[in-house]
Amino acid sequence: MMGHQNTAGADLLTELWQSWAQRGAAFAPAEWNTPTRLPGWSVQALYAHVAPDPALFAGLRGAIVEQPAAITSGAEILRIFNRPGGVAHVAADAVAAQARDSADVTSPEELVKRFAEGPATVAQLGGFPDATAVAHPAGLVTLGALRDVAIMEATVHLLDLIAAVGGPPPPAAALAVTRDMLADVPDPTAFIEAAAGRTQDAVLPVIR
Repeated sequence: MMGHQNTAGADLLTELWQSWAQRGAAFAPAEWNTPTRLPGWSVQALYAHVAPDPALFAGLRGAIVEQPAAITSGAEILRIFNRPGGVAHVAADAVAAQARDSADVTSPEELVKRFAEGPATVAQLGGFPDATAVAHPAGLVTLGALRDVAIMEATVHLLDLIAAVGGPPPPAAALAVTRDMLADVPDPTAFIEAAAGRTQDAVLPVIR
């Protein structure tokens, strides 16, 4: 079962990245400068933020450790990053600036190429099971959890891209994985009561 989950997750991430590559390859030059609904982010900055970095994958292989991971789901990583004082809050401005700076020095052709070649890089990790532990800023996390966060990031930002320039929706499976992960971030009772209209307590948004 673990091998099947690994393959299914890798296939979904591949499908998402291929979608990003195909959309970007079809853009007119002016579309790369289109503003998105993220303040200060152009389409090119969005691509620069989401595009897989080959150096990151090379470092990921070197970060594998021979011990059990404490964090085994994407929702747990998001919970840690989005808690008060977490990375999602304190580093938000720096992340936005990095996306804009990277867009300034990385051509659209290179960004499309990173998405097109990303699946081959992921395949190099295919021999490792989902439960493989990796040293990460959130702690010891599993490869499966990191992959699921990558799926979520690619899906949420693909919706940002579609809102800016249009295009077909993300894969249904990616939407389902992302929905389930985000619903798993808040306290379950608080989420259920808010979703069911039993309380007016603020639950959303669950990530920044």
